[in-house]
Amino acid sequence: MDAVLLGLLQGLTEFLPVSSSGHLVILGRMLGTEGLGDDAAFALLVHAATVLATVTVFWSEIVRLVRGGLQFRPNAESRYLFRILVSMIPILIAGLFFKEKIAELFGGGVRFVGCMLLVTAGLLLLTHAVRQKPGRNISVRDAFVIGLAQAVAVIPGISRSGATIATGMLLGDDRTQLAKFSFLMVLVPIFGEALLELLRGEFAPGASGISGYALTVGFLAAYLSGLFACKVMIRIVSRGKLWWFALYCAAAGTAAVIWG
Repeated sequence: MDAVLLGLLQGLTEFLPVSSSGHLVILGRMLGTEGLGDDAAFALLVHAATVLATVTVFWSEIVRLVRGGLQFRPNAESRYLFRILVSMIPILIAGLFFKEKIAELFGGGVRFVGCMLLVTAGLLLLTHAVRQKPGRNISVRDAFVIGLAQAVAVIPGISRSGATIATGMLLGDDRTQLAKFSFLMVLVPIFGEALLELLRGEFAPGASGISGYALTVGFLAAYLSGLFACKVMIRIVSRGKLWWFALYCAAAGTAAVIWG
């Protein structure tokens, strides 16, 4: 049951700028199952589930991009794919050289997560000081800067979608384009990390410290709730008012700091 609740939480919060990883840690503390909330393998698996949900929702768009890229000539699709590749550079560097440090952050405790939620709230509020430029395309430079935001967002409590979308908005990019770009840019890094962990045996029975059953039901819960959230919530993120999420993160962060 705990794995189901954590999986549902991951799926529902992955597409909102409220930090799914931070909520996993907090709920794990509330349930008294920090072994699930802080377990790196479980966190990675439920992230992979929500990425699979993203693939399901954006399947036609992904197929279009891949077909365009396989033409091996400059076109709109290949240029878009290049920007996505550029955005992956920071997270690749973080994964190669700071993996152990990142894993330690998941054991930083509820108070640490609360502080990071307050940072997320501040970042979201900053977006209201910037005038949006509808239709402005994401440049290569912007893609790299957004990728830096994604690398920082591996910290529990820093929302990945919030950090990437807010950073793009601060750069002046169109919010609707940012929503799609934000969710597509994470596909390869998460699946790549999951594949590496699989090859290393991290998902072998007992290897992660939790049961294979808990991993399975957590994955399914995250995938199904992710399907719902991706279809419904991405529209809210792309055209909604981010200050509502800023208020939520501020309230949740404050409560976590006091409780922690």
